Formats: sequence, C-alpha cells, structure tokens
Amino acid sequence: MPKLGMEPIRKAALVKATIVEIGRAGSLDVTVSQIAKRAGMSSALAHHYFGSKEEIFLAAMRHILTLYGAEVRGALAAAQGPEGRLRAVLTASFSPGNFRREAVSAWLNFWVLAQSVPEARRLLAVYQRRLRSNLLAGLRPLAGARAESVADGLGALIDGLYLREVLKSGAPDGAAAVTVALDYLTSQLKGPRA
Repeated sequence: MPKLGMEPIRKAALVKATIVEIGRAGSLDVTVSQIAKRAGMSSALAHHYFGSKEEIFLAAMRHILTLYGAEVRGALAAAQGPEGRLRAVLTASFSPGNFRREAVSAWLNFWVLAQSVPEARRLLAVYQRRLRSNLLAGLRPLAGARAESVADGLGALIDGLYLREVLKSGAPDGAAAVTVALDYLTSQLKGPRA
C-alpha cells in the first residue's frame, strides 16, 4: 500500500535529480533510469509519476522557472526606482540559486527542447515575456523610446551569458555576469534618448 503524502516528495526528488543529471551530462541525453537512480527510486515509479522523460524535463524547467520567478519578485519588492528595478532583475538572473552549473545546463537544454516541444516553447515564451516586461518597467523612464530595443538587448545578453557559462569550466561567476549586464545597460542609457 502506498504511503500517503509521498507523491509530492517523490516528484520533487525526481525534479531535483533531473536537474542534477542534466547538469552532469550537459545535455538532455539522460535516461529516466539515471534520474530515478539519483532520486533513490525505480524508473517505473518515475514513469508512474510523470509518464515520460519529456514530462520530467518539463517539470524540472517549471521548477527552475518557479524559483527564478520567486527570486525576481523578491528582488523587485525591495527595489527602489527604475534603475533599482533593473538591477534587481539582473541580480536575480545571475544569483547563486539561478546561476549554478545544473540550472545553467538545464536552461541551455530547455532552449533546445523548445524547438520541438510545444509545451517547452510555451514555457519559454512566458519566461521571455515576463523578463521583457520587468525590464521595460525599469527602462521606459530611463531610455524613453529606446526602452524596447535596450530590453531586447539585455534579454539577449542574459541568454548569451548563460550560454557562455555552459561552455567554460569552473564555478559560475554571477557577480561578473551582473557586471557585464550593468555595463551594457550603462552604455545603452548614455545613448540618445528618443
């Protein structure tokens, strides 16, 4: 007889194991068996909870997006003024919780998955719209008509910094990534306001 209340605990363990395994492999080329073993359960139980490897990957990405969203909301709650909002979003994007090797690998592979899986594409679009909206809220008063262009540049820069992180060795350096993003922002705000 199954233990009551174990399903959420086991699902959470599988999601965390998925993120670790993707980080270890550096790709989506991991098996349900590897994920289940890392989570301390059978692959049959993993299939029971999620149905497929794709569903496990999507659950892992939802988890990463949930953590990211919570961190951004928390940072924005403490931010003051438009520049403070921008700093909050950038700092949260490269925080130790979001900019760790496993999460960075999961993001990279999520972008790949979004090319062929409609639900992954939808999740990615939701993330991109929210990021752009948060950036625009800070940029409109500072950059005027250029706000959309600067927001698009910052979004691309964030994605690019994640991509570069996957390709280098050593621990992720979120502080350096924030510095790069803030330098870009500063250079863009010095440009002509239209």
